[in-house]
Amino acid sequence: MHPNSELLFETYARPYFQAGMRVLEIGPDLAPSTFETLVGDDSIKWDTVDLADGHVHAPSQLTYTATSEYEFPIEDDLYDIVVSGNVIEHVRRVWRWMPEVARVCKVGGLVITVNPVSWPYHEAPVDCWRIYPEGMRALYEEASLTVLVSQLDALEAKRSGRRRLLPGRSPIWQPWQLRLFFRFFGPLGFPVEAAYDVITVGEKRPAAATRSGAPGV
Repeated sequence: MHPNSELLFETYARPYFQAGMRVLEIGPDLAPSTFETLVGDDSIKWDTVDLADGHVHAPSQLTYTATSEYEFPIEDDLYDIVVSGNVIEHVRRVWRWMPEVARVCKVGGLVITVNPVSWPYHEAPVDCWRIYPEGMRALYEEASLTVLVSQLDALEAKRSGRRRLLPGRSPIWQPWQLRLFFRFFGPLGFPVEAAYDVITVGEKRPAAATRSGAPGV
């Protein structure tokens, strides 16, 4: 999880998390995850799901272990919030994945997705997509989710005072020579490489046509 994703989550998603909720995180980065730590509410039941051959967690660290990204071993309409960060770009058939994400969310609950846009290729084990807000809106709407917000932003760079930005990576992932160049020449007006990511929040509609194993194309 890189800083711009964390800032987007804190700015646009954190206010939706309330005491006593039940939350499912797909593909958590740590145990506990960065998102769970940022929320910091012990009254929230925070469950996790990932593939059995995931690269971050052993199955014993997860609430649920899935054998397919398109079928979660979870009953329908169970969670108040279903959240994922930097996961969707690693899913080949996102049009099948999003309805499954929506399926396990309660009617009136929220699906929250954070995804990279400007980042270079990074396989884990595959890297398939860079999706802008318009694309995320289309995916959400097809899964019977009403989009409340879908925002492309580079908060990490903006909060450091940078205004001329070149879409790219977060400073923590840049070579040190490049970081040094931007540190000295950025204040002189040179564009600074910055991470752009999208966060989308959608509410599940009452008549959501979501089901496991939706046919692919």
